Amino acid sequence: MVEKLMKAVFLISACVSIAMVVLICVFLFGNGIPTIKEIGFFRFFFGKVWRPNNGLYGIYPMIIGSIYVTAGAIAVGVPIGVLTAVFMAEFCDNRLYKIIKPAVNLLAGIPSIVYGFFGLWVIVPAVRTLYGGSGKSVLTASVLLGIMILPTIINISETALRAVPGSYYEGAIALGETHEKSIFRVVLPAAKSGILAGVVLGIGRAIGETMALIMVAGNQKVIPKSMFDGVRTLTGNIVMEMGYATDLHRAALIATGVVLFVFILFINLIFSVLKNMSEKQN
Repeated sequence: MVEKLMKAVFLISACVSIAMVVLICVFLFGNGIPTIKEIGFFRFFFGKVWRPNNGLYGIYPMIIGSIYVTAGAIAVGVPIGVLTAVFMAEFCDNRLYKIIKPAVNLLAGIPSIVYGFFGLWVIVPAVRTLYGGSGKSVLTASVLLGIMILPTIINISETALRAVPGSYYEGAIALGETHEKSIFRVVLPAAKSGILAGVVLGIGRAIGETMALIMVAGNQKVIPKSMFDGVRTLTGNIVMEMGYATDLHRAALIATGVVLFVFILFINLIFSVLKNMSEKQN
């Protein structure tokens, strides 16, 4: 009786989760696709001017801005996150681990607005001093976002590394490899599927981040010519204008949300393909 009850509870929970995803899709695509048709596909996606008062709804600068900032965050966060996970899983002694692990978990619990204040008062002045300008730029946003995705990448990568059977490492040592080579040539490749999952989740966090980026990115609705130019992301555009948007303007912002949703789906699809390729190779 208890087993049947729990089975029903689990089934209902799964159905609720699926229903939430379906409702979100219906809302976004039901409102967004007609708006894209009304504005025009090419005018919406490849238009370089976002000026709702004049009926111009081009999100191309925001798409490029989101890609630049996310790519920069990956360049900052992925190497540091994976190497930190390797250190924690394979090189760190217990006393130091007891300090680093809570610090990483604490990093994951810091609100986005606090990260934004840190970027505004620390990273922005540093970039301004080193490179000139206002300091609010693609570089600043990338560094801050790279810091923000570290906990996700570190925790998942560490779990993946610890899940690798010990026989892999022992076999490498038995064949004469050093500790470092055994880790980087045997254990790390064996954990690549889990590490890739952490990277994908980090990318999802980077694409969806809003408040911190608004404070440090410069919010300029133009295509950045260098990493020191200001930029506005898709999420930032939605948050900054949704409060007063009406009619077609509001619908265009919802359509922007559709673009973000498709980005996330595309990233997850790529991850699934890479994961399947990795499993076939193994």
